[in-house]
Amino acid sequence: MGDRQAHPGGAERSDFDLMQRVAANEESAIGMLYDRFGSLVFRMAYQSMPSRAEAEDAVQEIFVRLWKTAGRYDQNRSALVTWVMLIARRHLVDKLRRTKARLRTTSIEQPAAANLTAAPEPESRMDVDERMAVLMQRIESLPELQRTVVTRAYLGGQTLRQIGEELDTPLGTIKSALSRALVRLRERSGEELAS
Repeated sequence: MGDRQAHPGGAERSDFDLMQRVAANEESAIGMLYDRFGSLVFRMAYQSMPSRAEAEDAVQEIFVRLWKTAGRYDQNRSALVTWVMLIARRHLVDKLRRTKARLRTTSIEQPAAANLTAAPEPESRMDVDERMAVLMQRIESLPELQRTVVTRAYLGGQTLRQIGEELDTPLGTIKSALSRALVRLRERSGEELAS
C-alpha cells in the first residue's frame, strides 16, 4: 500500500496490473474489478434498460466483455474508470439498438398506440449515454488529482475522506481539487453552449 502512494501514477500502475491479472483469469482480480465497478455499471444499466432483470443481465454481459478485453486496457489512453464506462456504454447502446430493431420488426402486429409508447424510450436513453460520454471526455481532460477525485466521488461513490485516505492526501486538498474540477467542468459546459 505504501508503494502505491509513494509515487504519482501509482493508481494507474495498479489499475494496469489489475487488468493484466484479470486477463490472466485470476479470480481474485476479477472479484476486485467487480467490487470496484459493479455498482457503477449497474447504475448505468438500470438507467438504460427497461427492467431490473434486463439491467442485471446487461451487467453480467458487460463484465464478461471487460474480462475478455482486459488484455487490451492501456492506461496511457484512459483511466480505468473511463475505459470501464465506455465499454459499458457501448454494450448498452448496442443492446438498446437490438431492442429497438426487435420493436420495429414486431410493430406490424402491434396496435399503433403501443408503438408510440415503446419506441421513443431507447432513443432518449441513448441520448443520456451520449451526454455521459461527453462528460467522461471532459473529466478525462482535467488535471490528474481533480480527475481522480471526481471519478471516485461521483462515479465510484466514495466519500472525500475515503479518497483522501486512499491517496494519502489531506482532506482539504481533496475538497479543493473537487471544487476546482467542478468549476472547470461548468466552464467547459458554458463554452460549448456559447459556441
